[in-house]
Amino acid sequence: MDLIKELRWRGMVQDIKPGTEEQLQKEMTTAYVGFDPTADSLHVGNLVPIMLLVHLQKAGHKPLALVGGATGMVGDPSFKAEERKMLDEATLLHNQRCIHAQLERFLDFDTAKPNAAEMVNNYDWFKNISFLSFIRDVGKHITVNYMMAKDSVKKRLEGDNGMSFTEFSYQMIQGYDFYHLYNAKNCKMQMGGSDQWGNIVTGTELVRRIGGGEAYAFTCPLIKKADGTKFGKSEKGNIWLDPQKTSPYEFYQFWLNAGDEDAESYIKIFTFLDEATITALVTEHRQDPGKRVLQRRLAKEVTSFIHGEQEYEFAITTTQILFGNASVEVLKSLSEEQLLKVMAGVPQFEVPAADLAAGKDVVTFLADAGVFSSKGEARKTIQNGGVSMNGSKVTAIDQPVNQDALIIGKNILFQKGKKNYILVKVV
Repeated sequence: MDLIKELRWRGMVQDIKPGTEEQLQKEMTTAYVGFDPTADSLHVGNLVPIMLLVHLQKAGHKPLALVGGATGMVGDPSFKAEERKMLDEATLLHNQRCIHAQLERFLDFDTAKPNAAEMVNNYDWFKNISFLSFIRDVGKHITVNYMMAKDSVKKRLEGDNGMSFTEFSYQMIQGYDFYHLYNAKNCKMQMGGSDQWGNIVTGTELVRRIGGGEAYAFTCPLIKKADGTKFGKSEKGNIWLDPQKTSPYEFYQFWLNAGDEDAESYIKIFTFLDEATITALVTEHRQDPGKRVLQRRLAKEVTSFIHGEQEYEFAITTTQILFGNASVEVLKSLSEEQLLKVMAGVPQFEVPAADLAAGKDVVTFLADAGVFSSKGEARKTIQNGGVSMNGSKVTAIDQPVNQDALIIGKNILFQKGKKNYILVKVV
């Protein structure tokens, strides 16, 4: 596979150093991407570098994922308005381990293969370098003029908050990463977001000026939504790759809710579908945007890649339940753990088993359980078609609620209106 050609049609190449394409075509090339360990999970904003590494490995090259244990202590100032909060060593170590575990799901680390992925941590080589030796052996090769000419630095110096020496040194530290990996791992290439271009070329300069070698690089455009707002955020904040922070259902919904223009861009960047398949999907979608063919396929591909096929199917089931389209068969197919997972945050009530044995009518049952404040309110809502039980509309106020209504042994799912769910547990 011609990696750069593949990434170009996907819209994933912005800046590229001369000779990069030729290097990739000449031999198996080791390339790296850096990940900032500021949290104990990656988020969808990190998906682009992950995709770059996966494409690189699919093309037969060797990926290195660098977790910045050292640079995480400094904080990348690139295009940031102010200095970030420093993290302590224990927190950084915890975050690094979590990120390592996540990346292992996407890359092939089989050491029997010549292009096996590797994880590296720049703290491992920085922890034994003294400040004096660094500024003497490395700092002398890059001028302050060169560093200040970078757009990311100029914008901070022109702002109200200025830039600390700690942050100013960041591009030198990241540049040294490249130089170290060039020597230790024969790593000849770095990839990243376009906001990293200044830091990346500092690395290629160190490789050239200190070691007399040749290093290569390319960047991917920063992903933005069509309306100009930041990609990767929801009302709750970041969309995390950790299912405990962002459930697979919420993750699926994020992609499903993409606008038409965004979906056309995202499906190229965040899936491995080939060009012919994507072209056909875009054509089909444009003929009838209301069917959301593009968004559905996008959500399927990305959710399956990050969380697996089983969690994708569960996200579909959750969608059916929460949007009122699930049949009782779908509900009965869930385990109790899955049902409680779907219903997290939903009001829950408990009733004694004797209430079911008595075969109470639905109006009495709902009022006694506390779902409605009175029988009158329950009766009126049912008569107006506003109550469903286990996915089926309640049409009669004298409908009995008995053992037959139970799903997963001891639960009944009621729905008031379109989106108000209540889980009644029989104890």
